[in-house]
Amino acid sequence: MALSTNATHLLNPTPKPHFQKLHSSTNLTSFSHQFPNFYKPKLPINSLNLMTSFPTIPHASLLDDNGVPSSSTSTSFTSVGRIGEVKRVTKETNVSVKINLDGTGVADSTTSIPFLDHMLDQLASHGLFDVHVRATGDIHIDDHHTNEDVALAIGTALLQALGDRKGINRFGNFSAPLDEALIHVSLDLSGRPYLGYDLQIPTERVGTYDTQLVEHFFQSLVNTSGMTLHIRQLAGKNSHHIIEATFKAFARALRQATEYDHRRAGTIPRMMDQVQV
Repeated sequence: MALSTNATHLLNPTPKPHFQKLHSSTNLTSFSHQFPNFYKPKLPINSLNLMTSFPTIPHASLLDDNGVPSSSTSTSFTSVGRIGEVKRVTKETNVSVKINLDGTGVADSTTSIPFLDHMLDQLASHGLFDVHVRATGDIHIDDHHTNEDVALAIGTALLQALGDRKGINRFGNFSAPLDEALIHVSLDLSGRPYLGYDLQIPTERVGTYDTQLVEHFFQSLVNTSGMTLHIRQLAGKNSHHIIEATFKAFARALRQATEYDHRRAGTIPRMMDQVQV
């Protein structure tokens, strides 16, 4: 059946004169010049525009799947850093601690306990924290009080440096090998102090350091920082390796937990609105 003239016109409409250019060309720029009130181009949506659409969130670094920083953004906040500074004086000890969570790994600790100094160096180096500790105490008796008060002061300084904790990852998780030793650390900056500790250190001492003080160090740090901390030994026979791997794993887990999650846009991870310490 032949189509009528009207039907043919409907199937093959003749372009309106003022749309003739649009039909023959896809150049939106020329179209916008002809009809400025009809089309107003917007700025392209790119990563810069997206970032400036939200409040600037300072962050130390973003981690890849292996926990390695993949990028970093400096802001006026991180250039100053999140810093905690504490002085603790008791009958037995005199301790000063300063820690910068957004540091570069500066290790500057003198506690009069050489092995503890070595472990605090691991905390700074592998956590990329600037850690400054000065401590004197009754080490002529033993290392117990100095070890404890250094840990208490570090925990208090961490709590101070974290501030309101807005935008942080909150959770940290890391396994560190050191030769035959393998230690796993998992932590939560929850405001609820708890230590789960499972190390089998075979000797009573490493040098002059009493290995029982490792657990006491972390228990003291947990008590004042308000973190939940689990430490598990997966392998290991050498006491020095086991303890050092523990501090390295703790440093990396803490680094991960304290770094900023850019997707949180400055909010507090849930269940932390009221921090319990």
